[in-house]
Amino acid sequence: MGVSDIGEPLTGELPELPRSTRRVAFVDSGLGLLGYADALHALRPDLGLVLSLDPDNMPYGPRTPDEVQRLILASARATLPFEPDAVVVACNTASVHGLGALRAELEPHVPVIGTVPAIRPAAASGGPVAVWATAATTSSDYLRGLVDAFAADVETHAVAALGLAEAIESGDEQAIEESIAYAASHTPAGVRSLVLGCTHYGLVVDRILAALEEGVTVHDSPVAVARQTLRRIGLEPDATAPHAGVEAVLLSSRPGRLPESWASYPAGRRLLAAPATGRPAGTSH
Repeated sequence: MGVSDIGEPLTGELPELPRSTRRVAFVDSGLGLLGYADALHALRPDLGLVLSLDPDNMPYGPRTPDEVQRLILASARATLPFEPDAVVVACNTASVHGLGALRAELEPHVPVIGTVPAIRPAAASGGPVAVWATAATTSSDYLRGLVDAFAADVETHAVAALGLAEAIESGDEQAIEESIAYAASHTPAGVRSLVLGCTHYGLVVDRILAALEEGVTVHDSPVAVARQTLRRIGLEPDATAPHAGVEAVLLSSRPGRLPESWASYPAGRRLLAAPATGRPAGTSH
């Protein structure tokens, strides 16, 4: 997300939000959090959403573990004035390197929920399994550990979807198609299950499926993470609850707005159409 995507701020200063609203904060380097916020909004539309992105420092994949931990702590701390009931780390890299530090700092007062590629359910459905992820994740001890723990007896292939997260972030349609085609060409024939190992990829899941053989089942984490978030804050799903919506957007800890570029993705369009009660999306207070 470039500077041109930021536009006028949704909030010039931290807003006075209604204290009766329960809310959940989502943190990620970029747009990967959209699918996770959208999944929670579908299950509990009455929860206010605080979205904390880090365009100044994304992507996190090439950064050192210490850098990622420092950055995700800063993004999460920026949400605390909004008094979130929980913080969701909607980023695989940040969950690996920052989840422990976040939980040590925020829990038990504020539950912290991380994201893990859905290798266990994919393996349970039988192989072969492919895991699309960033180049850094495909070669990581973290991914190897997940495969050893949950898919040791299942044929599993790690596939680097080179440039896909960056293309999704920039909204470059041609680059998205080229990155998907590249990853599809490196996915072995006969794969039955595909695990999305980066939170960005779910934003283009329809295009990913179109590039693969028929009969491939995609496994992603947003709904599971949303359900876990509700369990941690003591709520049941209720899709009929009154609508709240996006109450604040933070860009590298600065108050920002809902970027129009989100409309490129179904989850983004739904969030753009889900402003907080009485507050049109993208308008200042």
